[in-house]
Amino acid sequence: MAWNQGTYPPPDPNQYGYGQQPPYPGPFPPPGGYPSAPPPGAAYPGQTFPGGFPGAGFHPPPPTQGGMPYGQMPPMHNYQSDMYGTNYTGGEDPEVKGFDFTDKAIRRGFIRKVYSILLLQLSVTLGFICLFVYHKPTQKFVAGHPELWIVAIIVLIVSLIALSCCGELRRKTPTNYIMLTLFTVAESFFLAMTASRYKSEEVVMAVGITAAVCLALTLFAFQTKIDFTVMSGALFIALVILFIFGIVAMIWHNKIVSMVYASLGALLFSIYLVYDTQMMLGGNHKYSISPEEYIFAALSLYLDVINIFMYILTIIGAARD
Repeated sequence: MAWNQGTYPPPDPNQYGYGQQPPYPGPFPPPGGYPSAPPPGAAYPGQTFPGGFPGAGFHPPPPTQGGMPYGQMPPMHNYQSDMYGTNYTGGEDPEVKGFDFTDKAIRRGFIRKVYSILLLQLSVTLGFICLFVYHKPTQKFVAGHPELWIVAIIVLIVSLIALSCCGELRRKTPTNYIMLTLFTVAESFFLAMTASRYKSEEVVMAVGITAAVCLALTLFAFQTKIDFTVMSGALFIALVILFIFGIVAMIWHNKIVSMVYASLGALLFSIYLVYDTQMMLGGNHKYSISPEEYIFAALSLYLDVINIFMYILTIIGAARD
């Protein structure tokens, strides 16, 4: 018997067709072949289309009941939780601010860095002062080599100009650290030589008063609502007047003039310490320093502290003469 003369597929004595279905009737393929495609405008047998078979081209499916028109995206909703269990609301967190200096994490890191550098500078300076005040051979050695003064002056001036006027240099690591180290060593040398001319108890008293004053002024700068950053012009004018007064005090030197000059200098640099501290803090103050200027911020605070120390030491020395 030919393969297409019987039923397809051949009957299984134990099972009819697929899924317990009866065998397909009739021979396979059917006599006359498969039906041809319907003419244009007609439908396949058993199918009805209003107006005939769809013509050429793409016809979008009809919109479902309650759905969106074809080609439109559904609106975004603020879901309270997603498939991962988070509370993402689909929008930006209003508490997240821009990545700038107003961010608390950046500001705190900047302040820690500045005070860490300042602490190292003051430690080096204090070490120089203790060496020159309490070690007499060191004083005699420096006094017998005046060329050390010339070298220190050159290093001090060059490093100070570089750190103050060259913004790219003081922001470039490790050049900025090298220049700051040279300046700190040169300044510590001069400060220690000046302190060695006073008695040790006067130096200790000046160090203690300076530490107390600087700590109190720093806490005041952190807590006060007064904005000292707007006083830059007035402070500069006061600094110029103090410089001229210093020249006059050198010409007409006496005890009263020295104490007045030192008192004004201590007062002025105390205000400068508050000013530079608020410049470093930023926040609600009108002016602030960039986080990249940590070397310049540490340098400014260091100059404020050592000037306060020198003027307080001058007041103590003049009072005890």
